Amino acid sequence: MFPETSRCFGAAQTAFLKELSRSSAHGGAGRPQARRHFGVSRRLTGRAPPARPSRERVTIPGLETVTYAERMHYVPGLAKPVHTKWERGYKDPRYYESPPAHHMPLYKETPCYVYNQRTSALEGVRQALWLTKTKLTAGLPPQLVSAAESPANQIPNQDERVQNAIKHARFWDTTEERPDKAKYSNTLFLNLSHLCATLQSSHPAVGRRLFAEKYSLAATWRRGEDLFQIRGQNGSLHSCMDPLPVVSGKQEVADTADHILETFYPVAPTIDLQKVNVYKDGANSSGFLDDYPYPHAHTLYFLEGANPRCKLRPEQFRASMLMFSFGNALARAHKLYGTQPQRMLDCPITVQAVGTNGRIFQFLVFQLNTTDLSGDDGIKNQVWLDEDVELYDFAKVRPLIKKKQVKVPAGLAGYKPETFSKFLALYLNGAL
Repeated sequence: MFPETSRCFGAAQTAFLKELSRSSAHGGAGRPQARRHFGVSRRLTGRAPPARPSRERVTIPGLETVTYAERMHYVPGLAKPVHTKWERGYKDPRYYESPPAHHMPLYKETPCYVYNQRTSALEGVRQALWLTKTKLTAGLPPQLVSAAESPANQIPNQDERVQNAIKHARFWDTTEERPDKAKYSNTLFLNLSHLCATLQSSHPAVGRRLFAEKYSLAATWRRGEDLFQIRGQNGSLHSCMDPLPVVSGKQEVADTADHILETFYPVAPTIDLQKVNVYKDGANSSGFLDDYPYPHAHTLYFLEGANPRCKLRPEQFRASMLMFSFGNALARAHKLYGTQPQRMLDCPITVQAVGTNGRIFQFLVFQLNTTDLSGDDGIKNQVWLDEDVELYDFAKVRPLIKKKQVKVPAGLAGYKPETFSKFLALYLNGAL
């Protein structure tokens, strides 16, 4: 009798333990399972100690609190003394404490959505087109491409000198085994710009330009019921004394009224933009003084890996090019025509942009036709975008060998001369 009872009790205990372990494995009443995080590292998901609840300080009128302030050390049973905040008699920026946002002079109840150089717009170019009320055309304007193909507008020994510029950026301008992307993309941009500048003897208008870096831009506009601003520092700016010629005529500009802007509902157009309540209303600045001799923006140059703390994907990189081109044109329009919305500018403003990562180029031409951006109807702005244009296929320090066969030889391979022709076309625009 007793052996059978013990055998039954042992089987029941084994079944109970199995059920307990099974429930624990599936998140039951066993040991609590750690929460799984797939977006952050393990160090950031560690369990922090629970915060100690703050005690409510009780003040009874007519009674004086007995503290250990006179004893200069902690005494059990006595209350903690409350000291007045020590104020310095001078300003020390290391210990500056900003006032609350609602106490600042520039605080406003209406929020403002800010686009800066670190903004990574979710919808990319489509979102930038809606924010700027712009019509997109694939490819560069045909008049720019045809001008670059003329033999009179080409550099002597052009292909050879461009390939030497690429080799200098990828192979020769470093003491390491291979330079990083930020270094060789900047070196390549400077080399190509220097090659284009050698045409100044045959195109004197090239000498009426100047490069500027780290200038701060600010432009304000309304889109629907929301207020938008573009602020910050973008890449290098090639400014000139004379404005760029208009790309589209009046009839082509008038035809943009029939274009319907693409929406991306249910995503809000303000997604990924910084929402602030402390801002200067009507902030518009080109980044230069009023008497600056080169007031017209010619071409903006963007380097994809210039800021290691902010790496944008190609779609967001092109959106940033479009937004800052629009911001430069809008700041100039506000300077010339005032801040009141204009249905159609008397003379549209054209700004160009070139972006690269050292191998792939993005070419953009923007024309500001109107500053009335509140509604979706009426005249639209225009942009021409030629994206993902390769200058060469490979630049290998060592050959790529697979299965004892050389797949890619060492050196420069797959050079495409038409890409530099487009770069030269944008450089010479306005000097022909």
